[in-house]
Amino acid sequence: MQDGERGGSSRTRTHPAGNREHGHQLHRADTPVSQPRGGRVPVSPAGRSVYDGQEHGLFMEKLDARIRNHDREIEKMCNHHFQGFVDSITELLKVRGEAQKLKSQVIETNIRLQEDGKVLISSMEELKQCRVQQRNIATTIDKLTHCLPVLEMYSRLQEQMKAKRYYPALRTLEQLEHTCLPRAGQYRFCSIMAENIPKLRTHIRDTAMTQLRDFLESIRKHSDKIGETAIKQAQLQRSLDSAVTLQPRALIGRRSRKAAAAGTESGGQGGSPISEQDSGILDVEDEEEEDVPGAQDLVDFSPVYRCLHIYTVLGLRDVFENYYRKQRRKQARLVLQPHSNMHETLEGYRRYFNQIVGFFVVEDHVLHTTQGLVNRAYVEELWELALSKIVAALRTHSSYCDDPDLVLDLKNLIVLFADTLQGYGFPVSQLFDMLLEMREQYGEILLKRWNITFRQILDQDNYSPIPVSTEQEYRQYTSQFPLQDPELEKLSFPKKLPFSGFVPKAYCQLKEFIYACLKYSEDLHLSSTEIDDMIRKSTNLLLTRTLSNCLQYAIKKKNVGLAELVQVIINTTHLEQSCHFLEEFITNITNVPPDTANATKLYGTSTFKDARHAAEAEIYTSLNAKIDQFLQLADYDWMSQAQGSGNLTTSDYLVDLIAFLKSTFSVFTNLPGKVAQTACMSACKHISTSLMQLLLDPEVRQISIGALHQLNVDLKECESFARAGPVAGFQGDTLLLAFSDLRQLLDLFTQWDWSTYLADYGKATCKYLRVNPHTALALLEKMKETSRKNVVLAQFKKADRDRQKLIDAVIKQLRNLIAQHHA
Repeated sequence: MQDGERGGSSRTRTHPAGNREHGHQLHRADTPVSQPRGGRVPVSPAGRSVYDGQEHGLFMEKLDARIRNHDREIEKMCNHHFQGFVDSITELLKVRGEAQKLKSQVIETNIRLQEDGKVLISSMEELKQCRVQQRNIATTIDKLTHCLPVLEMYSRLQEQMKAKRYYPALRTLEQLEHTCLPRAGQYRFCSIMAENIPKLRTHIRDTAMTQLRDFLESIRKHSDKIGETAIKQAQLQRSLDSAVTLQPRALIGRRSRKAAAAGTESGGQGGSPISEQDSGILDVEDEEEEDVPGAQDLVDFSPVYRCLHIYTVLGLRDVFENYYRKQRRKQARLVLQPHSNMHETLEGYRRYFNQIVGFFVVEDHVLHTTQGLVNRAYVEELWELALSKIVAALRTHSSYCDDPDLVLDLKNLIVLFADTLQGYGFPVSQLFDMLLEMREQYGEILLKRWNITFRQILDQDNYSPIPVSTEQEYRQYTSQFPLQDPELEKLSFPKKLPFSGFVPKAYCQLKEFIYACLKYSEDLHLSSTEIDDMIRKSTNLLLTRTLSNCLQYAIKKKNVGLAELVQVIINTTHLEQSCHFLEEFITNITNVPPDTANATKLYGTSTFKDARHAAEAEIYTSLNAKIDQFLQLADYDWMSQAQGSGNLTTSDYLVDLIAFLKSTFSVFTNLPGKVAQTACMSACKHISTSLMQLLLDPEVRQISIGALHQLNVDLKECESFARAGPVAGFQGDTLLLAFSDLRQLLDLFTQWDWSTYLADYGKATCKYLRVNPHTALALLEKMKETSRKNVVLAQFKKADRDRQKLIDAVIKQLRNLIAQHHA
């Protein structure tokens, strides 16, 4: 070892640089190297340099020396700690023995414990199984708790669907879908139910819509019956006592809408009913209060309510409202379309009104028993449409009617129709305005009927005073016509009423006409003044147009004799006197005094005066025409020779004419004095004028003095008739003035007093004041031709020549007179 140390020292000394290097490498080799990942020990740089270098043997030597040094140090350390090691081993051996004992005890204890725990483990296993079962049972109960309501509800849904209680079924469906199925969990039967829910909902919706369509079709068919019932109730309402009419409800059978609306409000915004039954049932309490069933009792509205609630729950309320309103609008157009022959019978109008009333009664009931299905604006819009079409239809169809009784019945039906709908809150002023328009048409129809009636009375009248033989008969006529004649009442029976049968019949017809006008004015909500004014205006039309035309017809028709015309004048006189009784009659039925401001006066007086004047004129015309017939028989020999006045006689035609005039004027005793006097004066003037025209007729070219003497004889006969006073009332020789023109002309020619005429012409005291120089000249011209012919035939006799010269001189003077007068 020392050798080694010496050898090492010598090697170290021999190679000092190499030793330092190897020592450094050994030091680096001693440095612990951390164990790398993967189990491989990496080669340190020092080791690498050894293997890579040329001094491997030297390094191994140094390494061995270092190992020996470490061994010595380890030996020294072991020697130092050996005793402690031995003690530790000894103690360890002791501990091993104790550990063996402890192990034996543990094993024994474990064995006993295992034996004792078998029972406990068995009990624990049993407890575990019980707890698992208990948990399963609880889970099952919980699942069943959620599933059973689903099954029960689905079963209830099936029963409701089978019973066609669709609204509760829909409610059940909603609860099943949103509440029960989510709680039940994911089960196959739940999935099947969930898949069926949309199908069931669609089925319920379609079924409800089908029921609604059936309902709409039903009310369309039964609207006539509904309206008829409502109108009957309106008639009953109008006949009730005034105390009953003060009740707040407008119509018997009208529903308590407030209560019905409250019933729908309980279902929330959608107006869902409390149950399926009460959705279409009207108030039972209301029915108990009324003996007369309402018009709505004829219809079951439950399909409407049901469908409304179903569509509300489905979120399709707007769809349902639009569909309902659209369908009802179509039905309204059908209802408002009148039949083409509606105007022929009252039943046609009644059926038309019944359907309209039935339609709006249904809409009114729906308005007040549902929330928003129809609103007031929609109903008013429908009514405005209906009102315009109703008025147009009535105007058109009523214009075809020519029966006043039918028009009056139609008016009463329209009033009842308007009152019925007014009771349901619909404005009907346009209907009453149209009735006032129809009043004009009704008046025209009445005038046509009364025109026929008056003409029939006139045609059947005998135009003779009415003979009365008993007091009862007299009272019968005076009850028909207000005759006030004290002188006539003093006469004993039998006696004659001054007028013919036309007078009482016409007066009764005037009163009947007034009654007919009054009937139309009833129930039109008019004041007494308006009714009075309407009646008076219509009566005036009857008097001034209808009756006046009929009288003119009677006066102007052919073959009317003077006696008939005289009777017409007497009749119109008495009818004129009765006008104030008509005024009183109208006042009594309207309670409006005739002296009321702006009151219409009757024109009867002027009507009968005009008729009387027309009859008087017709008498004058007829009398003159009869005179003309006699004058046409005149056959004068205008070339006759002059004879003595004692040898001339009155012409035959004139004798007959005078006899006719005497008999005619004897009938005029019942006429007013002025009428008879005027007729007589007119006849005399016409005779005088006609005779004058015979003289001046252009076809008569020659006139002899003998013809003038014959005409003078006839004129004297006429003057004798005038002096006899055929009609009383003329003063002195007033009637003779009618013949004064012809008398002066004939006197001038027969007396040949031309000197006086020419000298006094133009003076007020002229004897021949009425002789016109033109007339005298024309007559002289005709006499000149006669004289000239006679001169030729008489072979120029001196007297004829002198007369011819005289005529020429007079003609010349007359022409100068005419020229001077003209200048």
